[in-house]
Amino acid sequence: MGVNLQTKSQLFIGIDGGGSKCRATIFCPQRGVIGTGVAGRANPLHGLEQTFESILASTQLAISDAKLNPDAVSTLVAGLGLAGVNVPRLYDLVNQWQHPFAKMYLTTDLHTACIGAHEGNDGAVIITGTGSCGYAHVGNQNLLIGGHGFALGDKGSGAWLGQQAAEHVLLNLDGFAEDTQLTQPLLAHFNVTDAMGLVENLAGQSSSTYAQLARIVLQQAEQGDAVAISIVKQGAKYISNMARKLFALQPTRFSMIGGLAEPLAVWLDKDVVARVELAISPPEIGAILFARQEFAAQQHNREVS
Repeated sequence: MGVNLQTKSQLFIGIDGGGSKCRATIFCPQRGVIGTGVAGRANPLHGLEQTFESILASTQLAISDAKLNPDAVSTLVAGLGLAGVNVPRLYDLVNQWQHPFAKMYLTTDLHTACIGAHEGNDGAVIITGTGSCGYAHVGNQNLLIGGHGFALGDKGSGAWLGQQAAEHVLLNLDGFAEDTQLTQPLLAHFNVTDAMGLVENLAGQSSSTYAQLARIVLQQAEQGDAVAISIVKQGAKYISNMARKLFALQPTRFSMIGGLAEPLAVWLDKDVVARVELAISPPEIGAILFARQEFAAQQHNREVS
């Protein structure tokens, strides 16, 4: 009886951490969503300290939005869906974190995105935001494609589009590549006038800095620039091929999530676009569903034992 009462009144927090931002949502079983907060990037591939800072910052913003006391963090059961924790070493390091929550359940951002998109049912998702990756869960089968991180993969992502554009513009400014309408908007974005100015602003920068250039690439492609069109088509072809690999598992639903999902849709192959369905809920709600499932299973096991 006490366990059921506790479960009914238990507050949950779902956290979706990616290459550009970390979003936290607090959920009450009786009242639904009661608070949200957004902070900086939370991908452990780019640093554990930054990831933990962003999780804590978005959590406190959500707590404030829910009009709870700051120390309420210790009563929350947290579901974390983070980019980068598909790498086992990073999963272990995040799992060892001395977190402030009552309980913490960790999985990949793809897993929580899939749970949210299909309300916990079987399905497939592709995330195209700062990075790119695909995931399908059908019966006992799971398939993960991509998610290798910036510089090693993430083709078709915002960071990849920006990096490809920057590379071509630098070659063009040095006289090795064809002229493109991308050059002036990229220089203007950083308020510089030459190649060295671009290099100064981009050398050693993270994926999120490159991802900010994606809109410029898409805008110039829409306006007919041949170089921008070539970059966008190459990225879209990869995303279309990724989708078909996921379709091989015969998921009942397929959704695309992330900042580039909508603008990239017009460039995808028609057979892929025809299968896209709206995500039922966002990834942070998927993280809440995941936490509730894990918490209920743990409570059940405790009762049985």
